Order: sequence, then structure tokens, then C-alpha cells
Amino acid sequence: MTRWVRYDHAGQAGFGILHDNATITPHTGDMFADPQPAGDDILLSDVTLLTPTEPTKMPALWNNFKALAEKLSTEHPEHPLYFIKAASSYLGTGEIIKRPAGYDGKVIYEGELGIVIGKRAQNISEDQADDHIFGYTCINDVTAADLLKADPSFDQWTRAKSFDGFGVFGPCVVTGLDPDQLVIRTVLNGAERQNYPVSDMILSPRRIVALLSRDLTLEPGDVICCGTSLGVGSMKEPENTVEISIDGIGQLISVYEN
Repeated sequence: MTRWVRYDHAGQAGFGILHDNATITPHTGDMFADPQPAGDDILLSDVTLLTPTEPTKMPALWNNFKALAEKLSTEHPEHPLYFIKAASSYLGTGEIIKRPAGYDGKVIYEGELGIVIGKRAQNISEDQADDHIFGYTCINDVTAADLLKADPSFDQWTRAKSFDGFGVFGPCVVTGLDPDQLVIRTVLNGAERQNYPVSDMILSPRRIVALLSRDLTLEPGDVICCGTSLGVGSMKEPENTVEISIDGIGQLISVYEN
């Protein structure tokens, strides 16, 4: 497994390989196409982590876990049910999310697995998907829940999901993982709220990539949010810390201020 990060070091953006949550080996070139080591290792403590990629888009799935579908009495979809989070919503680990201006309703966390594309994908098969998946990351799909159905004439998925800071992902992208063995764990203010396996997905990561590539051309660096399961909830305190952990990837930390 290799853990790739993007970072700011003394005002300069860079990327490289993270070792043991302590040091980073800087690289040059393209993260997705033959990156090369460049220079001495730097300390993780000396950098600010950025979002691990700069996506052109972030498709995000709804109703993709069997346990939640059973609770909501919804049918299993044959094709991903998705919206797209705006690029202005992207936020890295440890950064602060602020309540949107003019909105006083519920804001919820959703811990999820994220698929990171490494090779342009257009109308590919499920058997080809692994060749186009670079790796995996952690997601906090933040949502202004009361906006979703505020207008009975139109469900507002994009608006509710795309406020500044509502597309949190990181801290790194990890290659060489078997996604089917992963477990997503979400802790809100010290209390575990979600703990569920990727194996409960209705549509697997490989199938998601194949099917989405029929609708959208997926570009290197794009991130797909795989959907969430049981345990989603509101962030009610004046300041809320959300920790989303996936073994092998690490811990994504979000701080939400009401």
C-alpha cells in the first residue's frame, strides 16, 4: 500500500508519499502518471495537509447500503443514484466547516468511502474498473438536511450538499487496498456513531466506476463518494469534531462550527 498526500510546505504546494504518519517523500510530475521522488523527506508536522487530489467533480451516491435501504424500505438500485458536489465545497482534513449563512436547520455528517480515479474512464466495463481506480480515501459528505425537501416541487440535493466546506475528503489516497475488506467508522464528539463494512454495499466500487463512466467521463483525481449506512446524525454542539476512520487509509477530521 502507498499513501499519497498533497500538502502546503512553507507556502508551496506539493505532493508525495506519507510514511508512518511521520514523514513525507516529496515527488514531482503527475501523481497519476509516473511521479518521481524529488528532494529530502519532510516532516508531516511541518506541513498542512490539503485535499489529496483536486477533482474535476465529485459524484456522490445515495441508497447504496443494504442495511440503510432495509431501514428506509427502499429498493436496491441497479444504477447509482447520485448527485454531484460542487468543487467549491471541497475541504481537507482538520479544517473548519462553518454553518451556511441564512440556514438554521440540521447539518449532518455522513462517513463514507471515497474512490479516487487515476486513469480517464469513459464507458468502461466492470472488469476494466481496477485499471482506472487509483486508490481510496475517507469522505465526510456534509448535508444541510432540511433543504433537501424544503421545496415540494424539487429535491435540492446539490444545494444541500454543496455549501462551502461540505465536501470533506482525505487525509490521503491509498493505493493497493482491497475495498471489500474495509470498514468505515465515524466518531462524533468522542462517541462512535457509525461502524459498517464496505461489503454491505449494493453496488461495489468497481461496479460504481463502470456504471458512472457510462454517464460521465471520469478524470484522474475525481472522487466518487460511495454512499453511507446507518448512524448518520446531526452536529448539534457549538463546536463538533467528526472523525472518520478507515483502516489502511487513516483518519479524516472535520470540525463543524454552528
